[in-house]
Amino acid sequence: DLLGTPPVAALRSACEGARAHILRGSHKPPSLSVLYMLSGEATHEAVHLLCRMLVFDPAKRISAKDALSHPYLDEGRLRYHTCMCTCCFSVSSGRIYTSDFEPRADPKFDGSYEKNLASVWQVKELVHRFILEQQHGKRVPLCINPQSAAFKTFIRSTAWHSSKVSKKEER
Repeated sequence: DLLGTPPVAALRSACEGARAHILRGSHKPPSLSVLYMLSGEATHEAVHLLCRMLVFDPAKRISAKDALSHPYLDEGRLRYHTCMCTCCFSVSSGRIYTSDFEPRADPKFDGSYEKNLASVWQVKELVHRFILEQQHGKRVPLCINPQSAAFKTFIRSTAWHSSKVSKKEER
């Protein structure tokens, strides 16, 4: 309902069952304005990015690279580098920031495995296997640094809801 009925040209990448289901239903106009009502703090930039991501045709959807450079993410990126990252550090005169707020990852993402996924069951199986592999991995979980100079400001911000932080951490 949010995106409305996609045009027939946008259905070229959908499976036959999805195409048939969509074409059987009645035409519905998009109602993206509902996104503004999801939160009283939804900004124009936030809704704009969501609208660019919520495009039915993958060829017309915003790319990951373009999404990462969208103005909406600038504030989040700044907040992350102000209190959560390990690449920036504080000195007596202030904060020393990294020269590259968006480092490049190697190797580049290869999405070719998606071409072999032919059913919902296969996707569920792949996601389940991925989750199990992550549980046994050696990755360090993302943590918020409560010792950061900006921690109190961060947890009071819209990016973090203080109900998720114990009162002990908040002090």
